[in-house]
Order: sequence, then structure tokens, then C-alpha cells
Amino acid sequence: MSETLERELAPDPQSLLQSRRLAYSDLPAVIAIERRSFPTPWSLAMFVLELSKPSGICLAARIDDRLVGYLVCSRYDQVWHLMNVAVAPEHRRAGVARQLIGRLFEEAGDGLPFTLEVRVSNREAIVMYERFGFRSAGVRRRYYHDNGEDALIMWLDPKQSELASMSDSARVRDASRTRRG
Repeated sequence: MSETLERELAPDPQSLLQSRRLAYSDLPAVIAIERRSFPTPWSLAMFVLELSKPSGICLAARIDDRLVGYLVCSRYDQVWHLMNVAVAPEHRRAGVARQLIGRLFEEAGDGLPFTLEVRVSNREAIVMYERFGFRSAGVRRRYYHDNGEDALIMWLDPKQSELASMSDSARVRDASRTRRG
């Protein structure tokens, strides 16, 4: 069989992707991805602490029976803090983080705002967060200890996003009325 035909017949990796709550038994695979993803990885104790918080949302992404990504989000009073998102290098740019964040929004579902910090050099992540509606709200100088890099602070307020979407819809509707009249 030709390589082209094999690729065409191969199942879409996105269709095999499943997300669920992260479990303690996932932590060895999480630590392996964490160490391959970040210059200053979280410790096992940090993941255990986050998993033990009943108000948090920790998610795992799996393809077949293999963990390929994870997300850790904590709730603090009236805000969600997206603390950690990582995808195994060989599965990046395939929609894994996008699916995890989408699932996070479904599970959080309470209309509270979200915040996160991201390295200013991580343009791909910043663009992805912007696609979800996150907006830059400032910079934390020298936030990352490994190299002193700044962190971009981003916020998403679902209520504001809904208003913006409604406003966009109204503008489109008004624009179409103007064109007709």
C-alpha cells in the first residue's frame, strides 16, 4: 500500500482524542510530559496538591490508552486560574490543548472569569489563548525563575465575551439592514 493511501486511510488523531478528569494514577505520565515541556517543571508534590483540591479542575487528554496532555486549573473565590497546560511534544499542534481548554470551560460553566500567565516568548500559546477570547492585561516582570523571562497576564471574562459576541451579532445584523436599505 502506498504511503499516501495509508495516510488517507489512517484515522484522524483528533477523533481518537478523549479527555477526562486527571487521576493520581496519571501522575507518572504527567511528570514525564512536564519534564519534556518546561525548563522548571512542577514537582510531583505540586500535582498531588492540585489534584487534592476539591474545587479545582484537572484534566487528562488521552489517545488510545496513552496520556498525551493535561491541564490544571484552580478556583480561587470568584476566579479560575489556569495554572498548567502541557502536551507531549509529538502531539503538539494537533488540537490537544484546545480540546482540554474547551472541556475546562464546559466543566467550569459558572460564568466566572479565568486568568493565566504565559511566557511572553510563547507566541503559539498566546495566539491559542486569544482565540478562546483571553486578552492581555499586563506583564509580571521576571516571573520565570529559570531565565528571568516576563509573563504575560491574560484574562477571559465569559460575561464580557458574551456581551462582545452579542454586540458583534448586533453590528452584523445592523450592517446587513443598512446594506438592504
